[in-house]
Amino acid sequence: MRRTVPLAVALLGLLLAVPGCTTIQQIAALRSVDFELDRLSNGLVAGVDLDRLSRGGQLGPADIARLGTAAARGEVPLRFTLHVGAENPADNPVVAQLVSLDWTLFLDGTETVSGVYNDDRRIPPGTAVDLPIEMELDLVRFFGRNAGDLAQLVGNLAGAESQRQTVRLDARPSINTEFGQIRYPGVLSIEFPVGGR
Repeated sequence: MRRTVPLAVALLGLLLAVPGCTTIQQIAALRSVDFELDRLSNGLVAGVDLDRLSRGGQLGPADIARLGTAAARGEVPLRFTLHVGAENPADNPVVAQLVSLDWTLFLDGTETVSGVYNDDRRIPPGTAVDLPIEMELDLVRFFGRNAGDLAQLVGNLAGAESQRQTVRLDARPSINTEFGQIRYPGVLSIEFPVGGR
C-alpha cells in the first residue's frame, strides 16, 4: 500500500537535510523576535481626536454629542495607527527579515478587522523596528449604537478613562527564503492594555 508524505513533513525533511540552511536560520531568527504593541497614534473617531484625549483631555459634551450623532446615523468610523514593535535580541546571531504580517484586531475581546501589513523589514540583532499599521473600522458594526458604551470605549482607547480595556493583535509574520515566502508557524497574540488611569 502506497503512503503519501504530507508536504510540510517532506519540506521539513528537505530543509533539515541541507547543512547550515539559510532558511532554517531565518525561521529561527524570526522566532526569536519579540513583538509587542507599543502605542496608538493619529486616532480619530467620529471627529473626536484620540491623541488629544491621551494627552490628558476628557470627553466633553461636544465630543459625546458627535459620538451620539454618528451612532444615530449608524456609523462611527474609527481610524488610528497601531505601532507594533519588533525587537531582535542582541544574542540572536542572525538578522531577522520580515516581509509581511497577517493580522486580526481585537478590541476588548471582540474580533473586528483583519488585514496584511506589507513592508520588507530587516531586523539586525540588538535592534528594534516600528511596524506602523493603519487601522480603520466602524465601531457600530462591532459594538452597537449605544452612545454611552461607545463613549466609554473611545475614552478607554485613548487612555482617558479609568476602566481598563485590551487591544489585541493576532499576527502571523512571513519571511522570504530561497524556497519562497514562509509564514510563521502559529499565531502570535500581542496584547496592549489601555485605560485604567
